[in-house]
Amino acid sequence: MATQTTTSADAFYKQLGRMYGTYAGGFVAFVLLLAVLEQVGVPNKVLGYLFVFFTLAVYAIIGVMTRTAQLSEYYVAGRRVPAFYNGMATGADWMSAASFVGMAGTLFLFGYDGIAWVLGWTGGFVLVSILVGPYLRKFGAYTVPDFMAFRFGGNFARFLAVIVLVCCSFTYVTAQIYGTGLIASRFLGMQFEIAVFAGLVGILLCAMLGGMRAVTWTQIAQYIVLIIAYLTPIVILSTKKFGIPIPELTYGVAIAEITAREGQMLSSNLATLCTATSCPAGSLKPHIEPFINYSPLNFFGIIFCMMVGTASLPHILMRYFTTPSVKEARDSVAWSLLFIFLLYFSAPAYAAFSKLEVYTNIIGSNVSSLKPWLFTWGELGLIQICGKSVANVQAAIDACKAVAGHAGVVRLQDFVINPDVIVLSTPEIAGLPYVISGLVAAGGLAAALSTADGLLLAIANALSHDIYYKMLDPNAPTIRRLTVARVLLFFVAVASAALAATKPGDILAMVGWAFSLAMAGNFPVLVMGIWWKRATTAGAICGMIAGFGLCLFYLLVSRYYPGIGVKYFAMTSLLNPVTGGPIIADLQAAMALPNAMESWPTLAHPLANKVGWFNLNNINCGLLGMPLGFLVIYVVSLMTKAPSAEMQAFIDEIRKPRGNTVLQEKS
Repeated sequence: MATQTTTSADAFYKQLGRMYGTYAGGFVAFVLLLAVLEQVGVPNKVLGYLFVFFTLAVYAIIGVMTRTAQLSEYYVAGRRVPAFYNGMATGADWMSAASFVGMAGTLFLFGYDGIAWVLGWTGGFVLVSILVGPYLRKFGAYTVPDFMAFRFGGNFARFLAVIVLVCCSFTYVTAQIYGTGLIASRFLGMQFEIAVFAGLVGILLCAMLGGMRAVTWTQIAQYIVLIIAYLTPIVILSTKKFGIPIPELTYGVAIAEITAREGQMLSSNLATLCTATSCPAGSLKPHIEPFINYSPLNFFGIIFCMMVGTASLPHILMRYFTTPSVKEARDSVAWSLLFIFLLYFSAPAYAAFSKLEVYTNIIGSNVSSLKPWLFTWGELGLIQICGKSVANVQAAIDACKAVAGHAGVVRLQDFVINPDVIVLSTPEIAGLPYVISGLVAAGGLAAALSTADGLLLAIANALSHDIYYKMLDPNAPTIRRLTVARVLLFFVAVASAALAATKPGDILAMVGWAFSLAMAGNFPVLVMGIWWKRATTAGAICGMIAGFGLCLFYLLVSRYYPGIGVKYFAMTSLLNPVTGGPIIADLQAAMALPNAMESWPTLAHPLANKVGWFNLNNINCGLLGMPLGFLVIYVVSLMTKAPSAEMQAFIDEIRKPRGNTVLQEKS
């Protein structure tokens, strides 16, 4: 029986190329079919339903077909995923709604400053390959907390690792489900709060039945969809505008045209220029000018936090547990970077083409001539005209008439678009066929679902394996362990959907928080645990508590209770040397500004650095927590007894590129 199973598995892996090649061809044929249906008059709403439900059905079918009741298959896909396909699955797992939906929107909004996210997220995989990924694969655990428990001797280290995992993964998965709700509400016509829960169907069918095995093969299919969906609009626009179907080569020309158009808008009073001393809402921020939105500290801080966070996120590190060997784990990191590069290298071009379309087709046009697609997003509150979320042309005209001195022409300050809908709306802004919009929506859904699957699985596996099995019921049979994992996955998914329905923040901000939390809680203890044999249990525990605790404290206080930081100065009646008045009055006035809660850490107040926030954006809270974690691990480890000779030999063994897995699995 074992021989038959092995033979069947070998046959399956040999056919992977043909299977996914056929799938990619079938998806392209499906898109072409919908393009034909659009031309013969099928309503756009029907096309949207077909796109969303067809792709969800395919993912669900893969999840059902790859269901499993084997622990190794459920937790680590049997450790048989080839490097090439693991790299593709990692690419889908990695390129979340933040990458697909949020990143180009941030580049659109911030211009040069948005490049920080691209640099950080691509550079992080170098750290994964060099410092962490292959060594965790050599260890042979099911989860990151498994490694923590073995290396640092006990369940307390495991418990702390689970807390870090749940906090950063839950924040991350909430952003993904928020993205699914955004897409479903626009293209299915659902209320956002209902659309969020509708997006859970595809997620749960994949992750609950087959665990990592189902998620892996589904993510490969999702990568194919998302990369086709992301590249198609900008390839069309690049060809249409510049005659070259390679947007990365025409990106520079688009930037030059944006810069020229910015000058035209300023000279014709369609925009006001944002300066260091005056940057009112809606003012023009030159696309190629650096450090307008982020100070140099925050710009380079985002790069560093995203890099280190990449090497610390449990759902990414779990992907390298699924390869057959340490060598293939390292190879799959290289494949991951290639597949991710295809999208990230294109994101700046996407943002540039989108901004050029907005500046050309919307800014300067008559309010009465605005296109119908704009009002569809306006109904969802994601596009505003003259300060109002308008649902039709007349509402837009009325909103602009209420603005004193308005001439009936859309100025830059009159048009506000949520950055999370830039990618989804670009085909409509550019006047492309609706089938392209549906394709992009399917890609965004694939990106959000693939990452949500991985994150939910990471949380459920940690709770079921590390808490339930390792700490509460070590004698639990396989069926009970898998049942607990699936039940926990369901409840975590519902809880994250409930939080996403409250619209807690923009996608990129929520994802940024997850990276900093992982960076502060996991990176010091993982690196010291692998690369410093002298690191002790007490040092690791104290370092995790200190680093993660400081990061979480700074994030929560700066985000939700910024006034706490100024109480000391209020009590001492410190005066502002610029205005001569009490600093507390100036800060309270600043806090009354629009979006002050989001922008508080970077408010340009003359004494901002002296009220405890160091002018550091809360996305970069890992810059505080990670160094403290390293310092505490080092100091406490030197103060406590060194690890045993056996443990030090174990550390030497996991750093060897060859040899057997250190921790042998039990069925």
